[in-house]
Amino acid sequence: MQIFTKASLILGAASAAALAAAPARADITGTIDATITLEAGCIINGQNLDDGASGADFGTLDFGTENTLFTQSDAEVLNGGGALSIQCSPGISPTLSFEAGENDGEGAGTGLRAMAHSTAPGQFVTYNLYSDLGRTAILPIGGDIALASSGAVQTVNIYGRAFGEAGLVPGTYSDIITVLLEL
Repeated sequence: MQIFTKASLILGAASAAALAAAPARADITGTIDATITLEAGCIINGQNLDDGASGADFGTLDFGTENTLFTQSDAEVLNGGGALSIQCSPGISPTLSFEAGENDGEGAGTGLRAMAHSTAPGQFVTYNLYSDLGRTAILPIGGDIALASSGAVQTVNIYGRAFGEAGLVPGTYSDIITVLLEL
């Protein structure tokens, strides 16, 4: 049998009243906002580039070594793995444009591409770009190739043909073509 004293009853009643008067525990909830902004872009020969980027490496057009009496030499734009590899954001219709080179219009007239001799001023080897292996479809300065808007990787072959002419001197000839990928 338990005996309760007046003091223990008062203390027990006071404890019960304190527990009843204590505020209930409440949880606090909130949110975190997460955002991302995506811009159109392309992967060109393994380089991931945003819209508006510059300095993309579209490859090399190397005609190799010929003697000064050659009549023509063929080449294909290479990037180390073959043709150009281009993948752009889905839903856009990109256009690949082959603009002027450093020596266009020199040596052979307006509208022709030309590689200049590295040390002999006035010496040029003319050439053209083509969109087909048979080299019948010339890509003129400013010529475009429309690409699909699917977002899939696309292979683009660009072919070149250099033309020999009388009076060429030995040495290295070169040009740099500006390529524009419009999104």
